[in-house]
Amino acid sequence: MKISKQKKGVANHLDRMKEYSIDDALALLNELKYVKFDETIDVSMNLDVDPRHAEENIRVTTSLPHGTGKDVSVLVLTRGPKEKEALEAGADFVGNDDFLEKIKGGWSDVDKIIATPDMMADLGKLGRILGPKGLMPNPKSGTVTMDVGKAVKEIKAGKVELRVEKNGIIHTVCGKASFDQSKLKENIKAIYDTVIKERPASVKGTYFKKMTISSTMGPGIKIDLATLR
Repeated sequence: MKISKQKKGVANHLDRMKEYSIDDALALLNELKYVKFDETIDVSMNLDVDPRHAEENIRVTTSLPHGTGKDVSVLVLTRGPKEKEALEAGADFVGNDDFLEKIKGGWSDVDKIIATPDMMADLGKLGRILGPKGLMPNPKSGTVTMDVGKAVKEIKAGKVELRVEKNGIIHTVCGKASFDQSKLKENIKAIYDTVIKERPASVKGTYFKKMTISSTMGPGIKIDLATLR
């Protein structure tokens, strides 16, 4: 298989076995950039947990100090005066039965869905549609709430969900390549600190095994966790 010029450049600059300090890793991400668009920076964390055990099924949220750099579209499903509250807070779509019907028909052109508790009986029937897309509201992620205004503002400002997958990995966004290195570092530190605080009592030995950061088109770079503590 022919190796592109860009991949050859990555191979010459990146030691895939090495753990880099957070500062060196962020500098390397920028050095290896070869596309013109503003790439998203992602974080992947490997934890020694088994999500099949309720205590180890980590699902929390954290607000990034400098946001994600993404324009997040939000749908609020509610009734009555809460509809006005959601609109005033900046929700992109607000409604109830009309949007439930649209979702049944396959519509899912949003990044997050917030719902008031009274909507969950009907919304729960759409779990097979929304679940696989990661759009199902959940109290643990703050997306089932009566305080819809606060929830919309937090998500718009850069609140992210940290949810462990079945193989013990948490994957999330931490910003854009155009961010100052210091801002990306603070966002990553906020994510790391949140996950550390969620360590289950049942986990013995090493809990946080590995962290990797990457850009949309770039390689994964391993982080020396000692530089985040």
